[in-house]
Amino acid sequence: MLKLPFFFGLLFLISLASKAQVADTALYNKLGNFDLASLNGDSYTALLIGEQILPDTAKLTPGSKVNFYAKLAKTYDEAEQEDKAIYFYEKVASAAPDYFVVQRALGILYNAKAEEIQLIMYVTPKTDPAYNQLHERYLIAVRKSLPLLEKAQACDPDDDTLDLIHTLYQNIGDDAGYNRFTQRIPDLAAKCVDLLEDK
Repeated sequence: MLKLPFFFGLLFLISLASKAQVADTALYNKLGNFDLASLNGDSYTALLIGEQILPDTAKLTPGSKVNFYAKLAKTYDEAEQEDKAIYFYEKVASAAPDYFVVQRALGILYNAKAEEIQLIMYVTPKTDPAYNQLHERYLIAVRKSLPLLEKAQACDPDDDTLDLIHTLYQNIGDDAGYNRFTQRIPDLAAKCVDLLEDK
C-alpha cells in the first residue's frame, strides 16, 4: 500500500521534469530562430521573437541571458528604437563592464542624444532661460557618453571614435579632461572583452 503513493509521486516528478525539458527546448528553439532572423537582417521578425523570449529569460544561464540582451539591444538599435536599445545595452554593460563592443554602442547612442540637444541649443538664443537648461542636459548626455567611448577606444582604437572623444571634450570646454583620458588609456585597456560567453 505504501508503494502506491511513492509510485504516483515518482510519476509526478517525471512529468514535471519532462514539462520543464519541453519548455526549455521550446525556449532554445526560439533563441535559434531569433539568431537566424538577426543574421538574415530581418529585424521585424527578430524583435517579435525576442519579445516572446523576454518573459522566459530567467530560465537562461547568466551568460546566455547577457548574450541574448546584447543581441536584442543591437536589433533594437538597428530598428532605430534607441530607448529600448539603451535599456538592454545598459543591462549588458552592467553585467559585463569590460565588453567594449557594448560600451561603444552605448556611447554612440548617448552622443546621438547629446547631438539632438545641441541642435536645439543652436536655435535657442542664449538669453532664453531654456538655453541654460538645454546646456545642462547637453553636459549630462556628453558626460554619459565619454567614459563609454573612452573604454571602447582604449580596447579597440579607432580614429573616428578618438576624433569624437576629442570633439566632445572641446564642446564642453574640458581640454584637461582629454589629456587625462590619453594618460588613462593603458589602464582602460588592461581588461578588454570582445566576445560574450554563453556560461
